[in-house]
Amino acid sequence: MNLFVIFLMMLSIFVLPKSQLRKANSEIALVGDSTINKAPGFTLVWSDEFNKDGFPDTTKWNFEKGFVRNSEAQWYQKENASCLDGYLVITGKKEHKKNLNYIAGSENWRTNREYIEYTSASLKQKKEFAFKYGRVIIRAKIIASQGLWPAIWTVGVSGNWPYNGECDIMEYYKGGLHANFAHGSLNPNKPVWNSVFKKMETFDNSKWDEDFHVWRLDWNKDSMEIYVDDLLLNSIKLSETHNLTNGINPFRQAHYLRLNLALGGDSGGSLSETHLPSQYLIDYVRVYQYTLNE
Repeated sequence: MNLFVIFLMMLSIFVLPKSQLRKANSEIALVGDSTINKAPGFTLVWSDEFNKDGFPDTTKWNFEKGFVRNSEAQWYQKENASCLDGYLVITGKKEHKKNLNYIAGSENWRTNREYIEYTSASLKQKKEFAFKYGRVIIRAKIIASQGLWPAIWTVGVSGNWPYNGECDIMEYYKGGLHANFAHGSLNPNKPVWNSVFKKMETFDNSKWDEDFHVWRLDWNKDSMEIYVDDLLLNSIKLSETHNLTNGINPFRQAHYLRLNLALGGDSGGSLSETHLPSQYLIDYVRVYQYTLNE
């Protein structure tokens, strides 16, 4: 490191406010980001850097509300999402309040709970920003704990799930990372899964979840690949992802992003020993597309 660089770093410490300092360092790191430098020919088409403190940008995101899927324990509400010091912070909490959708005697898990015991947030990229092919990069920090189920995923804009296609860039549950693709089978309730599970203990760093990591989706007309910190987790050929009912390929349409922290449910597991509140941090979300259309 030359003396000029050292001088600039020392100057930033004494001159820049705390929030500007963090983002300045983030931009310096981006210059050396191998996921960009190894693949010239990309153009940034959409991003959120979460630089402004307060509520997330409602021109970019919608927010799920209520008990939504997978028999999860949390009630989704926008109040559990905020931006602070350049991060999107999604907080899972233990709360006790009335479920206004409660129906006595209901057999539906969404309406047979008289009380809400847990809350969290789920953000959906607005569909007008949906993208087809390109590269998605998300820098985030998860907590690898029983009961927590953070995720970064995409679904297609057209069709009912799973016939619209699902790409799980990141899910954590049951002690490891999941990188998955799903499309429609002959049974509407059972998608065709292409899944990879990487146990946390297979990482060299025993404190892996104490750091931020970079997840990446590379998607072109032939294939999709999911990475974490440049490590390939899973890939699939698009020649193999046609829905078995109608022959439509859900990965040849535009997809939009989702960021959420689920609690418990079918995969998250018991919350009896989970420390709450718990925060899931996202530093940035960036969507690139090929400069030359493919």
